[in-house]
Parts: sequence; structure tokens; C-alpha cells
Amino acid sequence: MSVEHPTPDSFRRRAVACSALLPGLGQAVRGYRLHAAGIFIATAGLLGCAALLETAAGWTSAAFFLMLLVLPWWVIQTYGASLPDPLGWQSTLRATWGHGHDIRYLGALFLLTALTDLYIILARPDYALTVFCLKPGGAWGVLAKAQSPTLHLLIGYGFLRLRRWSLLLYLAYAAFGLMNASANYACFGYGRIRTVFLLSLAAFTLYILWRRHCFAPAPPRAPL
Repeated sequence: MSVEHPTPDSFRRRAVACSALLPGLGQAVRGYRLHAAGIFIATAGLLGCAALLETAAGWTSAAFFLMLLVLPWWVIQTYGASLPDPLGWQSTLRATWGHGHDIRYLGALFLLTALTDLYIILARPDYALTVFCLKPGGAWGVLAKAQSPTLHLLIGYGFLRLRRWSLLLYLAYAAFGLMNASANYACFGYGRIRTVFLLSLAAFTLYILWRRHCFAPAPPRAPL
């Protein structure tokens, strides 16, 4: 009776599953032991930094660090386990960068934020969003709260598809967010959440502008 050997594609899929479970494991399964050790050490260092940050600044800062650094690192090394031979830092980063997967990851974060916003709105109907130092009520208050998950959903979908319209929509959203946060900062002074939002939005915007060439116009429709 003949024994079926796994195909290269199935072998790489198995490696991806291993790296998703434990960073570096898929690379080790494929025989890249030194590369796998580097991934494991880097992951342990990032998780250690998150633990120290949680002790020093609280769980919200640690969660922000996990979302912005640890999770994308976990995703990138998992993606790296699927690449053809030879594996290594250079090939993984080149493939991630060349295919715009960093922008796609930001799109996934926007979708997650949309779900979080929607949960807050439904769980706390009395919550009022501060817009240019005011907290509108009634229909205007509902519209002010509804725009956040709606915009995050549209931007997230567009980023996942690398559509140019989502870049323009994000820039408009960022301009409004920066002006609103600056006005609230002037009215209410320093606040940790307000400060983190303002700085992170500015950093995100600069990064997305730097990577703006990743966005492509929608493909033309086939003639009827």
C-alpha cells in the first residue's frame, strides 16, 4: 500500500497553523530552527514589555501595545510561515510590505473598532460623544455617535481591499478627528485617553500617508 506524502502547499498550511498557535513553531517545523528561535525570543520580549507596561501604566496601555505591536507581529510571523523557501526576516518583511498587508492589518483594526463602538453605543445608550467641546443630545447626539462605527466600518473594508476611496475617506476622518480632539484638548485640558487618541491618530495618519501608494483605484467593471 502506498503512503501519501503531504504536498508543499499542505505542508505550508500546517506550518501556518503551528505558527498561529505558537510563534516560530511553523518555521521550526519547516526546518528553519535559527529563524524560529529568533521569532520566539522576539515574541517573548514583546509579551514581557506588555506585562511591564501593564504594571506601570495599567491594562489599557498594555492592551494598546498588544494591539499595535504584539498582534501584528504575531500575524506577520504566521504569514511568513506560509511563504515559499527560503524563509527569513528579509523575505517575510518584503512580502508583507510589497502586498500591503500592513494596511490590511490596520483595516482589520478599524473593523474591530467599529464593533467596539457599536457595543458601547448599545450597552450605554446614555453615553454622549463630545464634539468640539459640546455633547449634543437627541437626534444630533445619535448621529454623532453613529458616525463613528459607520466610518470605521467603511474605512476598514476599504483598507482590506486597498481601495483608494478609503484613503480619501480616512484622510477626511483624520482631519475631523484631529480638529475635534484639539478643540476638546483646549476646552478640557490634559486627559490620558484624549492625549493618546490625539498622538496615535497623528502617527497613524503620517504612516498611512507614507504608504499611500499601496491604495489602488477600483478595477473597472466589465462592459455589459
